[in-house]
Amino acid sequence: MARRASIDNLLYKGEVPELTSMYAPGLFEGQVCLVTGGGSGIGLRCAKELSLLGAKIAICGRTESKLEAAKAEIEAVRGGDVLAVSCDIREPDQIEPFIGEVLDVYGKIDVLINNAGGQFPSPAELLSPNGWTAVVRNNLNGTFFMTREVANRAMIPAKRGRVVMVTAMVQRGFPGMAHTGAARAGVENLTKSLAVEWAQHNLRVNCVAPGNNIRSSGTAQYGEEALEMGRLATPLRRLGQVDEVGRVILFLASDQNDFVTGSIYRVDGGQSCWGDIWPIPDPIVGPSDQG
Repeated sequence: MARRASIDNLLYKGEVPELTSMYAPGLFEGQVCLVTGGGSGIGLRCAKELSLLGAKIAICGRTESKLEAAKAEIEAVRGGDVLAVSCDIREPDQIEPFIGEVLDVYGKIDVLINNAGGQFPSPAELLSPNGWTAVVRNNLNGTFFMTREVANRAMIPAKRGRVVMVTAMVQRGFPGMAHTGAARAGVENLTKSLAVEWAQHNLRVNCVAPGNNIRSSGTAQYGEEALEMGRLATPLRRLGQVDEVGRVILFLASDQNDFVTGSIYRVDGGQSCWGDIWPIPDPIVGPSDQG
C-alpha cells in the first residue's frame, strides 16, 4: 500500500515513476514483440516494459535518430535483443522488407502493437485535402497495411498472435481534429472486423484508446493549456501517464488474455463519460433564421 501511495503522489505531481511492472517476471519470455512508433511516448514505454518482461523487441518509426536513442533505452533495461528499423507505415513497399527483416532476425512475431500515428489540430473547414489524406494514410491505412503483413506472414501461419491497436478518445467524435477522429474510428471498427475474421486462426485483436489527458510526447506538442483542458474534463481530476496506458496494452498483448478479442479499452480517467472539451459559441443567426 505504501508503494501504491507513493506512485499516486508522483502521478498527481505529473512525474513519471521508475520503470517497474505489475506483471510477473518472464511473462513475455521467448516472445517477439513488434511495436510501431516505438521511438517515443506510449510505444517506447511498452517496448521497455516488454523487454523487462523477457521479450525480444522490434521497433519502427520514421526518424532514425529517435529510433537509435530508443534502442539504447530499451537495451539498457535488461540488455535484451532490440531491432530498430526506419519504416514509414504509410508505404506498403517499406513494410514488406521491414517485416522480412524482423522474421530473418527473430524467426517469428508473437505480438504486434500498432502505436504509430500522428495528427495536427485544425478546424474541419480549414483542413486541406493533403492534410486530410496524410493523416488518414498514417493512422488508418498504415495500421491496416502493417497488421495485414504481420498476420499473413507470421501470425496466421503460426496459428497464434496478439494484435493491439492504439487509437484515441473518439467515442464522442474528435472536434478540432476530425481527420484523426475519422481515421481512429476506422481502426476501432477494423479491430472488431479482424477479431471475428481471424478468430479461426487463434488471433486476438483488441484496441486501447487513450484520452487526450495522457501526458506523453504525443500530447506535449499541443501545450499545457490543452492538457489542462483535458484534465478539467476528467472525473479523476488528473492527467494520465504513459505507463497507465501501457499496462492495459500489455495485458491484451499477453497470453494471459485468452478470451478478450474485438474490444475497445478506454484509458481516460472517465473522460469519455463526462466533460466538454470543445467550446461552443452562441450560434450565428443567419437571414433565414430571423423570420
